[in-house]
Amino acid sequence: KEMILLFNPPAKEQLLKIRSALLPLHTAYQTGTDNQPLGYLAGMKDISPVEENYAGEELPDTMFLFSSLSSSRLDQVLAALRKSGAGPFPYKAVLTATNSKWNALDCFNEIRREHEALHP
Repeated sequence: KEMILLFNPPAKEQLLKIRSALLPLHTAYQTGTDNQPLGYLAGMKDISPVEENYAGEELPDTMFLFSSLSSSRLDQVLAALRKSGAGPFPYKAVLTATNSKWNALDCFNEIRREHEALHP
């Protein structure tokens, strides 16, 4: 099932632009919690939730996680988000077998490292 998880959502004005961009595509999003494995949040049956309370830091910026979107569908969603004027949102990821066991902060930090390596 297609899913977009949004971590550390932006301010209300930007959030309304995101909603407006996704509505015509019949694509919903939900906010994610920082401590749970990404795969669990995306509904993967083989990934168990974490029981302990999260005591880590909050994400320093907004992050999108896309799950089960085809490449053409992902292109549509990204184009709609760009066109909405809500962004830019540099922190975006697609759920993979590797990152499905990570929490949001682990994923965010990996994206940030990749982003810094590409744009020194």
